[in-house]
Amino acid sequence: MQLSARIRTISCLLSLGIGLPVMSGQSVSPAPSQAPVVHAYPTGLATPLGATVTSLLADPAVFRAHWGIAVTALDGTPIYGLDEGQLFRPASNNKIFTTATAMALLGPAKTFDTRIFGKLNSATGTVVGDLDLVGGGDANFGADDLPYVPPSERPKNTDDTPKLPALADLAALADQLVAKGVKRIDGNIVGDDTLYPYEPYAESWAADDQVWGYGAPVTALSIDNNQLKLTVTPRKVLPAPGSGIPTNATVQIEQNVPYYTVVSDVETVAASEDAEGVQVERLPGSRVIRVYGSMAANTDPDVEELAIADPADYAAMVLRSMLVQRGIVIAGTARAEHSLPSDAKGYLSELLTPVPCDSGIISGDETCVEDCLAKAASSAPLLASQTSAPLAEDVVLTNKVSQNLHAELFLHNLGRFASCGRGSIVDGARFIRANLLHAGLDPDDFILFDGSGLSAHDLVAPRAVATFLAYAAKQPWFPAWKASLPEGGVDGSLDRRFPDPPLKDHVFAKTGTLGESRALSGYLDAASGRTVIFSIFVDTHTPATSADRVAMDKIVAAIAASQ
Repeated sequence: MQLSARIRTISCLLSLGIGLPVMSGQSVSPAPSQAPVVHAYPTGLATPLGATVTSLLADPAVFRAHWGIAVTALDGTPIYGLDEGQLFRPASNNKIFTTATAMALLGPAKTFDTRIFGKLNSATGTVVGDLDLVGGGDANFGADDLPYVPPSERPKNTDDTPKLPALADLAALADQLVAKGVKRIDGNIVGDDTLYPYEPYAESWAADDQVWGYGAPVTALSIDNNQLKLTVTPRKVLPAPGSGIPTNATVQIEQNVPYYTVVSDVETVAASEDAEGVQVERLPGSRVIRVYGSMAANTDPDVEELAIADPADYAAMVLRSMLVQRGIVIAGTARAEHSLPSDAKGYLSELLTPVPCDSGIISGDETCVEDCLAKAASSAPLLASQTSAPLAEDVVLTNKVSQNLHAELFLHNLGRFASCGRGSIVDGARFIRANLLHAGLDPDDFILFDGSGLSAHDLVAPRAVATFLAYAAKQPWFPAWKASLPEGGVDGSLDRRFPDPPLKDHVFAKTGTLGESRALSGYLDAASGRTVIFSIFVDTHTPATSADRVAMDKIVAAIAASQ
């Protein structure tokens, strides 16, 4: 099925509330959607599984938490439920909806282009005016994470020396400019992320998350996952007291250009029991990283991933540096160009507005994606371009390691390329919502404010996830998508969970952790040999403990044994 047909089917079913196709260009009035079928789940001690779950959740270490569980057959028939209709924070279980919708609507083969535009005088090799580096939504630009390789198959790295990122994609663009004969740029190097409105953070993302790589800003022009590696290495041996030799640890940040300034005050101490640990902080809007604390001598380095505050600016700075290294003279500086949001409508009112049937690619116009790219391009000629890996490869990485930035870019790309829309957060969320309603979910069983699950405003009922997983199992893209889920005891975020038979190699599920919320949902090969679906959420568990995770894994084992 072509992209236009896939999206048209889902969006029109949502806005009409019926299962009949709408002809391209036909004008229709939205009608209320049909009420979804909400199945009754067997609950409580009446079932053997229910008795086991009740016993596990009676443990004093976990009984104060709020638990929700839904278990179904692969066809969606309910097997067991506990508060399966109540709302929980899904955390990274959100990625189930986001990645599956991207596979369904954008397609596994979808790629994204990062391009450079400029007015080149071929006779002199001079770019007249600015050189524009235009982001096209490639989540992997500048990174070398694809294809995903399980930890057990990766070569062992015996060299811990910090190294500058290769940024091979950006270097390839620079080489293309040299091959074009570029010798001088009269203007600036502009990092252009205007493909989407500039919404680097979704609603309710915590301010302290924005320091770290997992909370990196979301932009159409990304560079090496929009993060930098910071390594803190204690001294191997402490100097003799009174020697005057400093005891400070070494702090190094792997940045290709001077972007952040690091202020370090990490002391090396003799014994591990005296070490306080390392803290990293950056004030909003600041480019000063403060690192402080203490580490024991001769212990392993502390390696952290820090978010790049403005990835488009950083990418422009690095490109400028690469061009200068290649002998190109640049008159101007590096800067970023953003497109500020202009829609003042409330998020929820926009989110709940049905996806239209008569706009862009939904009407059957296969040229919409090209038109969108043309509108995003500079008026200057194209000088260089770099194409991403297929979307399906990125889906594997995103689900295996729970990559927040990539999930958010899927959401933005849905909003941009699925309808030639603005590419805003709410644009993408509307398409995900449309897909979930098409799959038969109760509209009151979920509300999504982002694509990764980092927002504390996201709410989902366990039965919504189970229903969607049953729907996904019937789709043509399912085998490739299921393979992207972490596999118990093998890879991704489950590589250290379910390490032993009978669960090793038989749990395929997405994890989720956000504060005092945890989730695990997916497919399970049961003792009987049949595959079942499960979704387990826990909210408000005791902080700084893994007892809820231990109980969750025991519940998965009980489900497998009982079926």
